[in-house]
Amino acid sequence: MAMSGHLLSILIFFPAFGALALLFLRADDQLWIRRLTFVVSVVEFLFSLILLKPVTIGAPGYSLVEYKPWITAPPINYHLGVDGISLFLVILTTFLTPLCVMASWNGVHHRIKEFHVMLLLLEVGIIGVFLALDLFLFFLFWEVMLIPMAFLIGIWGHDRRIYDAVKFFIYTMFGSAFMLVGILWLYNLTGSLDLPAIQSLLQTGVYHLSPRAEMLLFLSFFLAFAIKVPLFPLHTWLPDAHVEAPTAGSIILAGVLLKMGTYGMMRFCLPLFPEASHRAAPWVAILAIIGIIYGALVALVQPNLKKLVAYSSVSHLGFVVLGIFTFHAISMQGAVYQMLAHGISTGALFFLVGMLYDRRHTFEISEYGGLCAPMPKFAAFFCFVALSSMGLPMLNGFVGEFLILLGTYQVHWTWASWAATGVILSACYLLWAYQRVFFGEITRQKNRELPDADSREYWGLMAFAVVILWMGIGSPYFTRRIAAPVDALIQQTRSHFAEEAGRRGLQPPHHGTEQHGGLAPEFRAASLAAGFRDLHGRVVSR
Repeated sequence: MAMSGHLLSILIFFPAFGALALLFLRADDQLWIRRLTFVVSVVEFLFSLILLKPVTIGAPGYSLVEYKPWITAPPINYHLGVDGISLFLVILTTFLTPLCVMASWNGVHHRIKEFHVMLLLLEVGIIGVFLALDLFLFFLFWEVMLIPMAFLIGIWGHDRRIYDAVKFFIYTMFGSAFMLVGILWLYNLTGSLDLPAIQSLLQTGVYHLSPRAEMLLFLSFFLAFAIKVPLFPLHTWLPDAHVEAPTAGSIILAGVLLKMGTYGMMRFCLPLFPEASHRAAPWVAILAIIGIIYGALVALVQPNLKKLVAYSSVSHLGFVVLGIFTFHAISMQGAVYQMLAHGISTGALFFLVGMLYDRRHTFEISEYGGLCAPMPKFAAFFCFVALSSMGLPMLNGFVGEFLILLGTYQVHWTWASWAATGVILSACYLLWAYQRVFFGEITRQKNRELPDADSREYWGLMAFAVVILWMGIGSPYFTRRIAAPVDALIQQTRSHFAEEAGRRGLQPPHHGTEQHGGLAPEFRAASLAAGFRDLHGRVVSR
């Protein structure tokens, strides 16, 4: 583990100092409140880019580790670290936060200071979740994140904001209670709350979990993470929360908060409970495939544009869960990549939908039509982002879904076949929604005079567009950094499962990693990069 400075602590707590600075501004200094929040969030983003250098490609373990004893009894440590899995999730968080400030520039009209304080505190909790390596510290940041998000929905949301804020809070707290029980169980077993230490104790056989105990522990963590994803049938809180949340809340909720669930599955469920993860994998895969198809079908019939985008998240996150629980190197890399791609594309869609709401104060698709004429720039950006969300080659959405389906096909071709229908359905609901909103005759007089994207909105959309295109073309830049921790995770789960299976005289299932898992990360990344370049070349030539 590479030790270096206090960069991770700065990343976590710098937004908190920004929130503290906001408290010294007068409530009527609305322009300076927005400017200060934007500057703090941009500086935080620049800090996060520094992580790219110390996280070495192909290096195992965590980088920039910070370890300080905190509480003696029970032994709780201030333990932070970053690897290729958490690296880009932190950068995604810091990238979306200034765009949330831009999206809220004209959309929030009351309690401006409190709104931006909550937004910065939310960033503190999210980054803490991705960097914490102590179970208590992780749980603390997990709960810290919950409070400002509930306030954002409940105070600055729309008509049913109180109901949906309470619903969001109850769902998340319900899952957190089970995770807390699992954390206490592990502490009573091992006498430690340190994630790498517990993982080592379990994998080396110092402490042994019975199959029943391991499955119960797996379910205690998995339930909390599945609610956060959300995995079908635990998804019912998400569409309501999205519709009632302000634009900034929807961007950060879809862009980052949902990824905390899939990140937790990879960081905790798989390495701590590998045998239970393998045993539960077929059932989890079935639920993921149901979520892919169900979310797409419900999005197809939605009359509400924001709820359509919300249900698309249920479908797209189903791909991520499927990629994780196939235990294949390619599909798991695709799952991490899809977390990032979904965060950018869906965050951009909510940014665009928020622009429409600021102008017309409605999400109903029937209230629009023919917007290409008065809003040509807006229509062009919406088309570009919709194409990325549906997985057009050379854009970010294609890479993750392609890797997930490719790896899944090598493990279980029927899973991949059913999941692929979600790609087709995503084109159906996105293109149909685009047609109804932007084409045809203008039937509402108000729509004839709608202003196009202003300079602030234009540069925010340009930032999304540049990242979408870069991720689609330069995918090896990400996969090379993701490969090593994914390979290590797969090897850990495979070796431990094989040992337990041999102890019981069972045959470990083949998960398709033998063919590719033995390759060095740089060769696998290079082969994938060459494949993408060839595929992109064929698409362009056609």
